[in-house]
Amino acid sequence: MNTLAPLTQHLGLGALLAELNRSFGPVDHLAHWTQGEFHHDIVLRVPNAEHQLPGSVLVVATNCNGGVKEILCFDRVPDRLALWHSRCPDNPEFTGAIPPLLAAAKTVHWFDPCKLLTPDARSELRPEYRERQTGGGWTQKGCRIN
Repeated sequence: MNTLAPLTQHLGLGALLAELNRSFGPVDHLAHWTQGEFHHDIVLRVPNAEHQLPGSVLVVATNCNGGVKEILCFDRVPDRLALWHSRCPDNPEFTGAIPPLLAAAKTVHWFDPCKLLTPDARSELRPEYRERQTGGGWTQKGCRIN
Protein backbone atom coordinates (compact mmCIF):
# COMPACT_ATOMS: atom_id res chain seq x y z
CA MET A 1 0.00 0.00 0.00
CA ASN A 2 1.25 3.48 -0.81
CA THR A 3 1.93 5.24 2.48
CA LEU A 4 1.50 8.63 0.80
CA ALA A 5 -1.95 7.91 -0.63
CA PRO A 6 -3.84 9.30 2.40
CA LEU A 7 -1.93 12.58 2.03
CA THR A 8 -3.12 12.99 -1.56
CA GLN A 9 -6.65 13.49 -0.26
CA HIS A 10 -5.50 17.01 0.65
CA LEU A 11 -5.50 18.74 -2.73
CA GLY A 12 -4.39 22.16 -1.51
CA LEU A 13 -0.98 22.94 -0.04
CA GLY A 14 -2.50 24.59 3.04
CA ALA A 15 -4.66 21.57 3.83
CA LEU A 16 -1.72 19.22 3.27
CA LEU A 17 0.55 21.23 5.56
CA ALA A 18 -2.16 21.28 8.23
CA GLU A 19 -2.52 17.50 7.97
CA LEU A 20 1.25 16.98 8.18
CA ASN A 21 1.39 19.16 11.29
CA ARG A 22 -1.57 17.33 12.83
CA SER A 23 -0.19 13.87 12.07
CA PHE A 24 3.53 14.40 12.62
CA GLY A 25 4.02 17.65 14.49
CA PRO A 26 5.93 20.62 13.08
CA VAL A 27 7.56 20.17 9.69
CA ASP A 28 10.65 22.00 8.49
CA HIS A 29 10.42 23.99 5.26
CA LEU A 30 13.76 23.38 3.53
CA ALA A 31 13.31 24.84 0.06
CA HIS A 32 10.87 26.27 -2.48
CA TRP A 33 11.91 25.69 -6.07
CA THR A 34 10.07 26.95 -9.13
CA GLN A 35 10.35 25.72 -12.68
CA GLY A 36 8.56 28.03 -15.01
CA GLU A 37 5.55 29.99 -13.87
CA PHE A 38 3.31 27.07 -13.10
CA HIS A 39 5.31 24.51 -11.12
CA HIS A 40 6.52 24.70 -7.54
CA ASP A 41 8.41 22.11 -5.50
CA ILE A 42 8.11 22.56 -1.75
CA VAL A 43 10.77 20.56 0.10
CA LEU A 44 9.84 19.57 3.64
CA ARG A 45 11.51 17.60 6.40
CA VAL A 46 9.10 15.65 8.59
CA PRO A 47 11.17 15.02 11.75
CA ASN A 48 8.64 12.67 13.38
CA ALA A 49 7.93 10.57 10.27
CA GLU A 50 9.62 7.40 11.55
CA HIS A 51 7.52 4.25 11.23
CA GLN A 52 4.78 6.17 9.39
CA LEU A 53 6.57 7.36 6.27
CA PRO A 54 9.43 5.58 4.47
CA GLY A 55 11.60 8.71 4.63
CA SER A 56 11.68 12.07 6.36
CA VAL A 57 11.94 14.31 3.27
CA LEU A 58 8.86 15.13 1.20
CA VAL A 59 8.87 17.04 -2.07
CA VAL A 60 5.40 18.41 -2.67
CA ALA A 61 4.83 19.51 -6.27
CA THR A 62 2.12 22.13 -6.69
CA ASN A 63 0.65 24.19 -9.45
CA CYS A 64 0.72 27.99 -9.36
CA ASN A 65 -2.45 28.05 -7.23
CA GLY A 66 -1.11 25.74 -4.52
CA GLY A 67 -2.92 22.68 -5.85
CA VAL A 68 -0.97 19.58 -4.87
CA LYS A 69 0.08 17.56 -7.95
CA GLU A 70 2.35 14.94 -6.43
CA ILE A 71 4.19 13.99 -3.27
CA LEU A 72 7.60 12.33 -3.39
CA CYS A 73 9.35 10.78 -0.37
CA PHE A 74 13.13 10.52 0.10
CA ASP A 75 15.55 9.90 2.95
CA ARG A 76 17.49 13.05 1.97
CA VAL A 77 16.94 16.19 -0.10
CA PRO A 78 17.36 15.62 -3.84
CA ASP A 79 19.25 18.06 -6.00
CA ARG A 80 16.80 20.31 -7.85
CA LEU A 81 18.19 19.67 -11.34
CA ALA A 82 18.51 15.93 -10.66
CA LEU A 83 14.85 15.87 -9.62
CA TRP A 84 13.91 17.46 -12.93
CA HIS A 85 16.21 15.03 -14.75
CA SER A 86 14.20 12.18 -13.21
CA ARG A 87 10.98 13.82 -14.42
CA CYS A 88 12.21 14.80 -17.89
CA PRO A 89 15.15 12.48 -18.70
CA ASP A 90 15.21 13.57 -22.36
CA ASN A 91 15.92 17.20 -21.45
CA PRO A 92 19.72 17.63 -21.80
CA GLU A 93 19.76 20.67 -19.50
CA PHE A 94 18.83 18.57 -16.47
CA THR A 95 21.43 16.22 -15.03
CA GLY A 96 22.18 14.20 -11.95
CA ALA A 97 20.70 11.36 -9.98
CA ILE A 98 18.17 11.61 -7.19
CA PRO A 99 18.46 9.62 -3.97
CA PRO A 100 16.30 6.50 -3.90
CA LEU A 101 12.64 7.40 -4.32
CA LEU A 102 10.98 5.69 -1.35
CA ALA A 103 7.36 6.49 -2.19
CA ALA A 104 5.40 8.62 -4.64
CA ALA A 105 1.77 9.56 -5.09
CA LYS A 106 -0.04 11.70 -7.64
CA THR A 107 -3.28 13.62 -7.27
CA VAL A 108 -5.98 14.53 -9.74
CA HIS A 109 -4.04 17.78 -10.38
CA TRP A 110 -1.06 15.89 -11.87
CA PHE A 111 -0.06 16.25 -15.51
CA ASP A 112 3.22 15.73 -17.34
CA PRO A 113 5.46 18.52 -16.00
CA CYS A 114 7.72 18.33 -19.07
CA LYS A 115 4.95 20.01 -21.06
CA LEU A 116 5.53 23.19 -19.04
CA LEU A 117 9.07 23.45 -20.40
CA THR A 118 8.58 23.49 -24.16
CA PRO A 119 9.63 26.59 -26.14
CA ASP A 120 5.96 27.38 -26.80
CA ALA A 121 4.87 26.84 -23.18
CA ARG A 122 2.07 29.09 -22.00
CA SER A 123 3.10 32.20 -20.14
CA GLU A 124 1.28 34.99 -18.39
CA LEU A 125 4.33 37.22 -18.79
CA ARG A 126 4.72 39.37 -21.87
CA PRO A 127 7.75 38.32 -23.94
CA GLU A 128 9.71 41.46 -23.12
CA TYR A 129 9.38 40.77 -19.36
CA ARG A 130 10.32 37.10 -19.28
CA GLU A 131 13.34 34.89 -19.74
CA ARG A 132 13.78 31.17 -20.14
CA GLN A 133 14.96 29.11 -17.18
CA THR A 134 17.55 26.36 -17.44
CA GLY A 135 15.63 23.34 -18.68
CA GLY A 136 12.69 25.40 -19.91
CA GLY A 137 9.80 27.39 -18.58
CA TRP A 138 9.53 31.12 -18.11
CA THR A 139 10.42 33.36 -15.24
CA GLN A 140 10.24 37.10 -14.80
CA LYS A 141 13.38 38.87 -16.00
CA GLY A 142 15.74 39.48 -13.13
CA CYS A 143 14.17 36.69 -11.03
CA ARG A 144 16.10 33.76 -12.49
CA ILE A 145 16.81 30.87 -10.15
CA ASN A 146 19.18 28.29 -11.63
